[in-house]
Amino acid sequence: MSRASTSGGDSGLEEGGRHPDGQAATAVLADTPEVDVTRLRVAIARLSRRLRKHELAGLTPTQLAALATVERTGPLRLGDLAAAERIAPSTLTRLVSVLEEHGYVKRCAVPGDARAWTLVVTPRGHEVLDRIRQENTLLLADSLLTLSPEQLAALAAALPALEKLADVAPSDAAAAAASS
Repeated sequence: MSRASTSGGDSGLEEGGRHPDGQAATAVLADTPEVDVTRLRVAIARLSRRLRKHELAGLTPTQLAALATVERTGPLRLGDLAAAERIAPSTLTRLVSVLEEHGYVKRCAVPGDARAWTLVVTPRGHEVLDRIRQENTLLLADSLLTLSPEQLAALAAALPALEKLADVAPSDAAAAAASS
C-alpha cells in the first residue's frame, strides 16, 4: 500500500524542506524508506533552474523545449508539436516564427496536403542544442565536484529511480498510485 501527502508551494520552507508547521510532504510504500516529496521537488526545481540559467541561444525555455522536441521526434506536424508541448495553436504560431527567424527550424510542405506543414531542425538548430547540452553537462559535472564520495554513490544509486520518474507520464503515476 502506498500513501502520499503533499503540502503547499516552495515559499515558507525551512531548511530540510519542512514547512514552519513541521509538516513535510512524504511518500511511503510498505517496508521502504520515507521520501520527503517536498524536498525532492524543491531540489529538482532548483537544479533545473540552475541548468537553465545559461544563455539559451536567444530562446525562452518553452521555445527551447519545442526545438528539442522537434529534434527528438524528427519531422513533426505543427499540430502534433502543439499537442506534445501542450500549447495553444496561437502560441505555437508565434513560437515557430521565432524558431524560424533564428534559423533553428524550417517548415516543409506535406506532399498531398497543401495546408499541412512539418517542422525540421536545421543544422544550426542541431548545433545550438548540442552546445546547450554540452554547457549543461559541464555545469552539472562541476557541481558534482562539491559532493562527498558518499553523496556521489547515493546519487549514482538513485539514477535509475530518477530516470523512471522523468519518463513516467502524470496519468501513469496517478494510475499506479490508485492501484496500490
